[in-house]
Amino acid sequence: MQRVAISTLGCKINQFESAAMTESLGREGFRMVPFDEDADIYVINTCTVTAKTDAESRRLIRRALRRNPAARVVVTGCYAQVAPDAVKDLPGVSLVVGNSEKRSIVEFLRAAAPAEKVVVSDISRERAAEGLRLESFAEHTRAFLQVQNGCDAFCSYCIVPYARGRSRSVPFGEVLAGIRSFAAQGFREVVLTGIHLGAYGLDLEPPASLLELLEAAEAEKAVPRLRVGSVEPNELTDDLIDFLARSETVCPHLHIPLQSGDDRVLERMGRRYTAAFFRERVKRLVAAVPDIFIGCDVIAGFPGETDEEFQNTVRLIDELPVASLHVFPYSRREGTAAARMGGQVDGKVLRVRAEILREVGERKRRSFCERFVGRELAVLMQNRGRDGEAVGLSRNYLPVRVLGYAGEMNAEATVMVTEVTPEGVGGIIRG
Repeated sequence: MQRVAISTLGCKINQFESAAMTESLGREGFRMVPFDEDADIYVINTCTVTAKTDAESRRLIRRALRRNPAARVVVTGCYAQVAPDAVKDLPGVSLVVGNSEKRSIVEFLRAAAPAEKVVVSDISRERAAEGLRLESFAEHTRAFLQVQNGCDAFCSYCIVPYARGRSRSVPFGEVLAGIRSFAAQGFREVVLTGIHLGAYGLDLEPPASLLELLEAAEAEKAVPRLRVGSVEPNELTDDLIDFLARSETVCPHLHIPLQSGDDRVLERMGRRYTAAFFRERVKRLVAAVPDIFIGCDVIAGFPGETDEEFQNTVRLIDELPVASLHVFPYSRREGTAAARMGGQVDGKVLRVRAEILREVGERKRRSFCERFVGRELAVLMQNRGRDGEAVGLSRNYLPVRVLGYAGEMNAEATVMVTEVTPEGVGGIIRG
């Protein structure tokens, strides 16, 4: 029985796909082991959003070979998709597998000596979101369900459309069946994931929308909690906001990519909204769903970004009721329009701006958490920590540390929040 270890970098789609590969390999007789243990085969599911994630992928390859120099190292994911030749030339790499080819991971690993070292197809030709099958999510209380893949936006800085292909949606029936399947296994929360989730359904026949999918899932109420990933600001319609305000199932939590708070930078990025529009959408959302957790992506040091343009971003974020920032120092990605732009920002300036934004994000996070001290939250209990503590997640995405919880995991409990912690909030069981 061959031992296989998988390590995953990047987004929830990659996490989902690694879980699906783990399941299919285990079902076919492979023995799955943790990545820091000896294995016969190491699979590295890569990300390529930034140069840092490329470097992390290379570090994982070296780490695997230090653990077992005789192991086969298989590299898949977005770095493998967009730079297969560079990946195959890395010392110790046995096989490079594209994103579409993940579906055939069992066959690739069964072959003692693959006919080709690189198996990466032209993902831009993919027109259906076939995805990977996933029947269980071992040792997790929340399950991720891939409902969409790819992106048609082609923002000037982003390599993702080249790594994931065009936008493709999983049909309604398959999504609802997936939710029901997870519910039957006892999961209390399902996270709907996609590369460009707001584009869900536009490619289906007849066309549909994310809102229609959520309304169908709400009607079934198969699980107590549904969570939605990232939605672009120009896809946050009044109808979607009104639905979130009345939904009993969809959690009050959205990730809304901002990227910049300056209109000139947004235009160079190829984003399809203005700072004023973003401000209006967020305020409209918070007015309808007062306790919603809003996370934002923001890029520091985009080509040509002046001090004034950067300060416009800081001022916009400061005034908005957002709960967290995911800060990306701009990373030049060959093959994108931004890589060819003039005015590339000096690395030292870029790092300083990123640190300023992280400090703003930490202030916003703490301010959001402080609002809930003295209030009750419904918390999905996930695991036990140290010193009799238990850890869970609120509906509005706050990590909650709970003292004195003697109940079961994967159950929702009412917690009175008593303090803000470095990770989120802490509290005690109510009643």
